[in-house]
Amino acid sequence: MNYSIGNFAAITNLSVYTLRYYENEELIVPGRKANGQRYYSEADISWIQFIKRLKATGMPIKEIQKYAKLRSQGDLTMPQRMEILVKHRAILQARITDLQENFTKLDEKINYYKSKM
Repeated sequence: MNYSIGNFAAITNLSVYTLRYYENEELIVPGRKANGQRYYSEADISWIQFIKRLKATGMPIKEIQKYAKLRSQGDLTMPQRMEILVKHRAILQARITDLQENFTKLDEKINYYKSKM
């Protein structure tokens, strides 16, 4: 099934402006009808969901662009794409560790106040 940019924006919960920005940044390449109108496919939905997940985990746009470019080149780039994801996972794990330590310290302080009140 193909979707217009408006329908695709609603499905992905992104604005039309954001979709055009992603297109300008070469993160997504919509199909084009004979009249030049953009259309998006089911595969584009999955790809946008993955982009949103990468952004939510703090991956910089430049890294997502690099990943997207490799993705567009096909399966031969799987090792490079996996390397990008492995590096990002390590960064994310370090952030999670830091957050967990901060969470523990907050709990300690909260428990201290509870014991004094």
